[in-house]
Formats: sequence, structure tokens, C-alpha cells
Amino acid sequence: MANEENLKPFKKGEDERRWMEGRPKKFTTLMKEEGYKLSEVNDSIQAIMAMDEKTIKDVLKNEEATMLEKTVARAIIKSYEKGSLYSMDTLLSRVFGKPKETVDATVEAKVINVTLNLDDNKPNN
Repeated sequence: MANEENLKPFKKGEDERRWMEGRPKKFTTLMKEEGYKLSEVNDSIQAIMAMDEKTIKDVLKNEEATMLEKTVARAIIKSYEKGSLYSMDTLLSRVFGKPKETVDATVEAKVINVTLNLDDNKPNN
């Protein structure tokens, strides 16, 4: 049971416990707002993922690189340094789509015969 002393009702309108700005926008939505097309985002991801570590770090230092290129490069470097494949997996699925998943399933079917006698004239056993 909840501690009644800690329960506070929401205030009508604005309440400090509510996030009034809504859900954060996804990366591609933000890039579209900046004027990038989805194909440009995918091309940048694909090109940067094909680079070696030194070249990706050079992209981060390059003042003429776009924010898209720097953002993707930073995500790849961070993922690499952490030893995590999460960013790589996300970027790859963004460019190439998720691979098809196969599921092995064994299904066992049993047949049950039910006889229903609806004749009112016969007594029940």
C-alpha cells in the first residue's frame, strides 16, 4: 500500500513533475528539420562507418565537416571506446534495415473429439 503522506495530487495545468515539452525528437527527424534528406543521412552514416579510426577522428577535428558527419563520427568513436556495439547496431539498422529473424518452433497438435448429445428425451447417465 502506498504511503498516504507522500501522495500529492497533480495540479491542474502546469505541474513541475510533468515534462511539458513532449517526447524528444528522433535523430533523423532532427536532421530533416535541419534540411537533410533521409538518403543524405543514410549516405553519411554508410560513408563514415566505412572509415578507419584515424579518419573518423579527423572528421571530428575538421571544421568544414557538417554537424551530421560529426554527430555520426562521435557516436561511432564513443561506441568503439566503450566497447559497445549498440551505436553500431543502431546505425547499421538505420542504413540497411534490420536483418530478417528466423524462429525455430516445434508445434504439437492433439485432437480431442467431443460428442454432445442434445436429445432431451434420453436421461442423463
